[in-house]
Formats: sequence, C-alpha cells, structure tokens
Amino acid sequence: MVDYHSAGQPYAYGGNGPGPNGDYMAQEDDWDRDLLLDPAWEKQQRKTFTAWCNSHLRKAGTQIENIDEDFRDGLKLMLLLEVISGERLPKPERGKMRVHKINNVNKALDFIASKGVKLVSIGAEEIVDGNAKMTLGMIWTIILRFAIQDISVEETSAKEGLLLWCQRKTAPYKNVNVQNFHISWKDGLAFNALIHRHRPELIEYDKLRKDDPVTNLNNAFEVAEKYLDIPKMLDAEDIVGTLRPDEKAIMTYVSCFYHAFSGAQKAETAANRICKVLAVNQENEHLMEDYEKLASDLLEWIKRTIPWLEDRSPQKTIQEMQQKLEDFRDYRRIHKPPKVQEKCQLEINFNTLQTKLRLSNRPAFMPSEGKMVSDINNGWQHLEQAEKGYEEWLLNEIRRLERLDHLAEKFRQKASIHESWTEGKEAMLKQKDYETATLSDIKALIRKHEAFESDLAAHQDRVEQIAAIAQELNELDYYDSPSVNARCQKICDQWDVLGSLTHSRREALEKTEKQLETIDELHLEYAKRAAPFNNWMESAMEDLQDMFIVHTIEEIEGLIAAHDQFKSTLPDADKEREAILGIQREAQRIADFNSIKLSGNNPYTSVTPQIINSKWERVQQLVPKRDHALLDEQSKQQSNEHLRRQFASQANIVGPWIQTKMEEIGRISIEMNGTLEDQLNHLKQYEQSIVDYKPNIDLLEQQHQLIQEALIFDNKHTNYTMEHIRVGWEQLLTTIARTINEVENQILTRDAKGISQEQMQEFRASFNHFDKDHGGSLGPEEFKACLISLGYDVENDRQGDAEFNRIMSVVDPNNSGIVTFQAFIDFMSRETTDTDTADQVIASFKVLAGDKNYITAEELRRELPPDQAEYCIARMAPYQGPDAAPGALDYKSFSTALYGESDL
Repeated sequence: MVDYHSAGQPYAYGGNGPGPNGDYMAQEDDWDRDLLLDPAWEKQQRKTFTAWCNSHLRKAGTQIENIDEDFRDGLKLMLLLEVISGERLPKPERGKMRVHKINNVNKALDFIASKGVKLVSIGAEEIVDGNAKMTLGMIWTIILRFAIQDISVEETSAKEGLLLWCQRKTAPYKNVNVQNFHISWKDGLAFNALIHRHRPELIEYDKLRKDDPVTNLNNAFEVAEKYLDIPKMLDAEDIVGTLRPDEKAIMTYVSCFYHAFSGAQKAETAANRICKVLAVNQENEHLMEDYEKLASDLLEWIKRTIPWLEDRSPQKTIQEMQQKLEDFRDYRRIHKPPKVQEKCQLEINFNTLQTKLRLSNRPAFMPSEGKMVSDINNGWQHLEQAEKGYEEWLLNEIRRLERLDHLAEKFRQKASIHESWTEGKEAMLKQKDYETATLSDIKALIRKHEAFESDLAAHQDRVEQIAAIAQELNELDYYDSPSVNARCQKICDQWDVLGSLTHSRREALEKTEKQLETIDELHLEYAKRAAPFNNWMESAMEDLQDMFIVHTIEEIEGLIAAHDQFKSTLPDADKEREAILGIQREAQRIADFNSIKLSGNNPYTSVTPQIINSKWERVQQLVPKRDHALLDEQSKQQSNEHLRRQFASQANIVGPWIQTKMEEIGRISIEMNGTLEDQLNHLKQYEQSIVDYKPNIDLLEQQHQLIQEALIFDNKHTNYTMEHIRVGWEQLLTTIARTINEVENQILTRDAKGISQEQMQEFRASFNHFDKDHGGSLGPEEFKACLISLGYDVENDRQGDAEFNRIMSVVDPNNSGIVTFQAFIDFMSRETTDTDTADQVIASFKVLAGDKNYITAEELRRELPPDQAEYCIARMAPYQGPDAAPGALDYKSFSTALYGESDL
C-alpha cells in the first residue's frame, strides 16, 4: 500500500474496479481545452472538480484547497486514484525535487492510461508546473472514467446515458426540459426535480418558481448536501451569472445525483424489459426493410454504370480525352465512394441483423431473390473489372495524343533555354578587359574562361537534342515544321561562332598572365604566412579573453600551467611576425624599382601589416590581465577547498554515528530485556541521548550553508551530503519514537488484557525466534511456523489453510503480507483472554429493557450515565418490530454494529 503520510500509516480503500470496456465516451477523448479560456467556466470547473475530489479524499482524512497546486507533487493525486478505484498504486517517491514530483505524477497518469483512457496532450511536467488547463483536463478525464463511464441507460452509456436518465426522471415535471448539461440546468428546477422524483419528502416542488433560479439552485444544493451526502460543488450565482454554464461542471454535479439515486432504477428495469423485447422486433423489421431497399438501389446503380465503363469510343483531340478522364475521376472520387460505403454498410447491416436474430432466437433473414450479399459481390466484381480496363484505355489514348504536343513543347523549351544562355556571350568573348588587369585578375579571368569552356561543352548535348527533336517532328509531319527548322538552323550557326571566339580569347589571356607572375609570387608567399599567423593571434586573443569556470584547485592549476606554456611561445611568434612583414617590404621594393603600380592591397589576403601589428599589441596587453584573473581564481578555489575539508571532517563523524545509533535501536527493539516499564525508561533515556546530539547536526548545517553560498557542488572528501545527514537524522528520531510507541502499546495491551510479564516475554521470544531477518515483522510462512509452535492446527491441508487464512485476516486486515509484533500481541491476547461479545451486550440491554425487544430513551437515561445514554440514543435506529411502542429503539442492531468491524 502506498505511504502518503509522514507517520507512515497506510490507507486502503475499497471500490469497484475498472469496467470491462476501456473505450468509453470516445466523443470526450479529445478534451476541449480552449473552453477554459472563459474565466467563468474555469471558475465553475475549479469549484466543481475541487468539491468532487474532496468528496473522495475525505474518506482518507484529507482534502485539497487549490486544485492546480495540491496535485503538483503527485501524492494526493495518487491517493485520489486509490480511493476511487479501490486499487493500490506503486509506492510514491518521498523526495521534494522536481524529478520526484514528475515520477509520482507519471505513476498516476500510467494508472489512468491502464484503465483504457487516452490522455491527449497531458504530461506530468505540465501538472507539476501547476498548469491549470492541463490539471482540470486530467481531473475531468478521471471523472469521466470513474464517475460517468459506467452509467448505462437503455443501451446508452456515459454522457448520453446520463442525459437520458435525467430526461426520464424529470419528464413529468413542469418547466423542466433537459436537453443538455448547461442551459437546461440554469434555472435550478431540473436539480430540484431529480431530488423530488426520488425523495419527494425533501422538496416542495410546487412552491418553486422558474423566475427565481438562485433560490431554486440554493435549495437543491443545500438539500443534496444535508440529506444526500452530495457536497456543494457550485454556487448558484456562478450558474445564474453565466450565459452558458460549464458543461463539465454540471455533468460532474449531476453524476453525483445519479450515483446517489442509482438504486432507485431497479423499479424501472421490469417496466423497460417488455419495451426492450418489442423494440428488438421493431428494429429487426426496420433493418430488413433497409437491407432490401439499399440492395435494390445498389444493384440498379451497378447496372447503369457498367455500360458506361465498357464504352471504348476514341476521341480526336486530347482535350476531349482529358474530359473523359476527368469524368472518370469524378466517378472514382465523387460517385463511387458513397456506393462503396453503401456496399460495406449493406454487409454490416446484414451481418448485424443475422446476429441480432440469432441472439434473440429469431429465424435467419433471407433476402429477396437476386439481392443476396453474394449477388451484390458478383455485380461489384464485374463493375471493378470494367473500371480497371476503362482507366487503362483512357491513359493509353491520352499518352498517344500527348506525344506530338510534348515533342513540340520540348523543342520550344530547349530552344528558349539555349537562346537565353547564348544571349550576350559573343560580346563577352570579344571584350579586352585583360589589357588592364592584375595577375590575380588575369588568373580569375582564366578560371572564369575555363568554366565558360566547360559550360560550352556541356551545352553541346542540348544543341544535339534540339536538332534530334526537330528531325523527329519532321518525320512525324508536325504542322509547324518550317518554323521549327528555321529556328534550329539559327541555333546551329550561332554555336559555330561561339566556338571560334572562345579559342581566340583563351590565347590572349594566357599571354598576359606570364607578365605579372614575378611580383605575384611574393604576394602569395606573404599571404601563405600571414593567414596562419593572423589566425594564431585571433585564437590567442580569444583564449586570453575566454571566460573560465572551475570547481577545483586542480582545474585552476591546470589553466595556469597552460597559460605559462603559452607565454613561452611569444618570442618565436615575434620572430615570425618580423619575417612576414619583411616579405611585404621586399615586394614593395621590387615594384618601386621596376616602376610597377600595384593596384590596391595584396590580392591574396585582407591581412595587412597594420592589422598584424595592431593584433600583436592587443595580445601583449591581454597577457598580464589573464595572469591576474587566474591568480584571483586560484585564491578562490583554495578557500573552497578549505570549506570542503571542514564539512567533510564533520560529516564523516556524524554520518557513521547516525548509522550506529540506527543499528543499536534495531537490536534494542528485538532484545527487549527486563519489564516493559524498564524497556520504556531505557528507550526514553536513549532518545534523550540522541536529542542531545542535535548541536552537531546544527554545526553541520552551518558549514553546509557556507558551502552553498560559495556555490560548491561536489566534495570528494566525503560520501555524505547534507541531504543524507538530514534524512538519516529524521529516520533516527522517527525510529526511536516508533519503538517507544510500540512498547507503550504493549503496556496498554498487557494491562487491558491482563497479560502477565511472563506471557509477554514468552510472546516476544516466540516472535523473535521466527523473525529470522530481525526486521520486526513476520512473513506468512514465518507466522504459520510460529502458530504451529504455539499449538495451532494450521498444517497444509484444507481445514488448516482455512484456519490460517482466518487468523491472517485478523492480524493483517490490509493484506500487507506482514505481521507486526503489535498485531501478534493483539491476536494472542484475544486468544488467551475473555472479551465481551455482541450477544452479551444484547442480553445486557434486554435486562435494562425489562425483557422487551426494544428499549426507550427514558430507560437508557435512567439506567446509564448521561453521556453514555445520549451516545446510545443518538446512534440507535427506531425499532420496526410488530410490538413497537412510541419512541422504541432497536438495541440489537446497535449492539451488532458495535462488533461488526471487529468481526471482520
């Protein structure tokens, strides 16, 4: 059983399990979250869902105040599901971290999903984050599954069944017309009508007025809360003040009325049985008529359609054939799908009809001649064969007519592409831009010309394709062949001119290239060495300015060592800088000597000497700044290391001390030497010694606070965290308190049952002997062995198993699978001491009543102390026997009830 309470007390609740059908209320699966945008509806849902949840949670002694906050850790959500389902969920996680809450909520969602519920767009993270829309949606899904799904009225279920139930119950009442779960309930009359139908003594319906909805609603809600145990889920003002009350809130409220009055429906069952039988007959006759009509219509349509599909008359133009194809597509897309559905529905209706007839012991249905399902399938097969051949013929005809149009269009397209490509190419090949170009410009022009030559060669295939298409069009006698031939000839002539100009331009470019190579070689050498050096300086500046985050002294010392290694490379870097600048000066000297005018900067790089010098100065400035930053961080990490060692030293003492005390308590609880009073005094002294150790925990908390303030996240000097220490300390206090409580309970049991000290020691010795793991409890097999040792006949036979199961139901009523020592003591004391029984109490009441079968309030007040007399009067039911007198009370049922729970 899941532990939801700090004291570790389990709670088990009975209830019905899930229904056999997990697919319920399919129309409600996609919960309409957009409706929650209306604040009034959200307010109503919050009130209703909160009250509904509390009506179940109060069975477990708890409740919620804020529906989207109180379910965030998943604990009360899992408890709610256990209460309403009567089943146990997996044990929740006790931590308060986000991951623990998400895991708890996921366990609840998994349980809901296991009941066949689709959770659309509802995730654990949204519930943990307090998302109001998702939380209300999840609660609505739970309400649907556990409060509304199983509602069934005349073969309708869930929402439709609940609405039909309301309509049937309120039909005789004036001014009530239930058509939905919003507007129909706004004036309050429907709520009052439901109550009056089942409990007429609670409502004076004729005095209610339709124009006073607030009074009507308050009257119904107050009566339901007072007499029907239905909590008030909405305020009358919320419903009246809203144009359209929230449907989900109303459905939830109304479902409570349904469950409260569900027992009253037995009277309607007999009245509906005859109607149901007649309805089956009428429905079967209706299905037969529908089948005959649907089969006739479908066969007639097949008969009309097949000749049209078998028509193979060719058309002269592609437009006409395309129209035929479009008509066929309309047939496939528009006309045929409904017939496919009709055919499917026909077969479904036929099978459904036969099944219903068979289940109701009626003879099988035999359709008219020629209208059997097999007749329709044969006609449908003929239709699809004609359809397949018709489509193939249409496509072949269209392909044939498209061929000529496609070739002509292909020629025009390729010719246009080629003409667009050649536009401006002759002018480009004739220009003399190389006469004023630099070497880099010349090389670029050569590469560009090489690319053009490759492009020219690639276009050779297109020219050949154009000529081939023109030839094919001539062979097929295309009507516009003259214009095609003229355009093809023009393209071929232009192609020859482009080839000649391309060859001439290449020779001119190669001649000019050789004249500028000498100076360019120096520029290239400069670029090759300047680029990596510039990248090195940029990387160095980036590294020197890079933010660093370290957590240990080793990490900062590693950074300092890397920085020292970097500084050792600076002299070599300065030599490389001087060499690179020397290359640039040499290139300028040669240009000046030969009166060459260099056009702009180095064409191979944008890294100028000015840039190199500027970045070098920046590196020189950043080095000392980095030195200071690393030294400051080193000092900080040394301080953090001191805090780690200080905390670890204390934690390594406190942690083992707590573990030792836990083990000692375990030994004490098992051994239990001396009288129970001696044991109790010894345990309380032991408890005080633990409390006196609290300053050590406080000191550790102070040290932990310093670590948190310093943002220290790990500590290699200890395996203990503050959370471990806190949990261990809390468990230690809880364990000693629980052990003391067990001894106090044993004293109460001993004194109440008159058990001697020797008997208690004998019970403890027997229990400890079979408690092999010293866990303070016995498993079923260990407990059976203990009983056998005490003389109980619980051997492995039918009679012994029955006796053992009876005893187990007494000592383990919650089916937890274990027997505690307290339960063992209670059982043994019950077996060895005399106790009162219900029969004895009934006999005593009979004496007070003067041998009558009932007793009066006056007799109770005369014979019993005042407080006990009033206790009996308040709880005794009126006596219903034939000899009853005015004010007679039933003392027999009262006495039986006193022992009912113990007997279980």
